[in-house]
Amino acid sequence: MRLSIIIPVFNEAGTVAAIIEKVRALDLDKDIIIVNDGSSDGTREALAPYDNVPGIRVHHSPVNLGKGASVRIGFSYAEGDIVTIQDADLELDPSEYHELIKPILEDTADVVYGSRFLAGGRKGKLSFYIANRALAVLTNTLYGSHLTDIETCYKVFRKDVLPSLKLRAARFEIEPELTAQVLKNGFRVVEKPIGYTPRGHDEGKKINWKDGFVAVYTLINQKMR
Repeated sequence: MRLSIIIPVFNEAGTVAAIIEKVRALDLDKDIIIVNDGSSDGTREALAPYDNVPGIRVHHSPVNLGKGASVRIGFSYAEGDIVTIQDADLELDPSEYHELIKPILEDTADVVYGSRFLAGGRKGKLSFYIANRALAVLTNTLYGSHLTDIETCYKVFRKDVLPSLKLRAARFEIEPELTAQVLKNGFRVVEKPIGYTPRGHDEGKKINWKDGFVAVYTLINQKMR
């Protein structure tokens, strides 16, 4: 089965080539979809070597639209049987894909989440850890699920799941929106533990505390629809 890997990118000139090469090195039948979200730091130039490379599609948005918009653009280009999302930094390791796609290949899941917390212990700053765990508790309360990490980038979907998701999110609220709609539609979700090397805002991390409030609103709003 072919894996489509969507890489939304915004101002990641220093890491985007490294993550692309990590993905390219994987022994998987795959295609790579890179969505440059109006970067202004040299990311476009860093992506130039990948123009017209077989198995890689590079889309340049003229302005910054947000991660959610970039993911939705990537979904529209995806042609694989399985689709996943990869951030353009180096917090997560693409070698995890082999384990993440197994439940779909074995037909025990429709969607697989890579949980940064199943391996145990706090990851990153305490404030982000508490916020992430609180969002998981809220999700489980609202939707009757048993998830530990809804904000994880590593969400893996059977391709035929995507048409059921009516996505509108433009920014980081794409994460709770995806989760809410997957759960509301009754898809089978499995979590697998993944490694995680967190970075701080001084290293380019873009999500902040305000996005936590938006995530709460998104979860509640999706439940009421």
